[in-house]
Amino acid sequence: MTLTEEKKQELIKAAIEVKKKAYAPYSNYLVGAALLTKTGQTFLGVNVENAAYPDTICAERSAVVSAVSAGERDFEAIAVATRNGGTPCGSCRQVLAEFGLDIEVLLVDENGNLVQQNTVRELLPGAFQPQDLSE
Repeated sequence: MTLTEEKKQELIKAAIEVKKKAYAPYSNYLVGAALLTKTGQTFLGVNVENAAYPDTICAERSAVVSAVSAGERDFEAIAVATRNGGTPCGSCRQVLAEFGLDIEVLLVDENGNLVQQNTVRELLPGAFQPQDLSE
């Protein structure tokens, strides 16, 4: 599957829309993610904060967990919407890397402006991969 401009815009719109459902009472930094699988399905995720800060889950990981729960493991792209086009945290980058370094990552601001587009490989050089566990 190729990431067309039309599909890119659909992902961006979905990420912006789902961002409204985020639970972020502490940081007030709402994040929405729309993850496109290679079968053409889209899975959504939001950040869910917790008073015990380390227990917070990011939108990107939320979307990945949703997709994997539905049996999907091959990802094409993910759109991440924040108020300012912020990048995924290190944990999210590593989780995405587990499923492929060539996943396109679209970072958009609250107005839908594409702030940055990279692959996971570009966002996480030297990613720890399953083959690194081999002897």
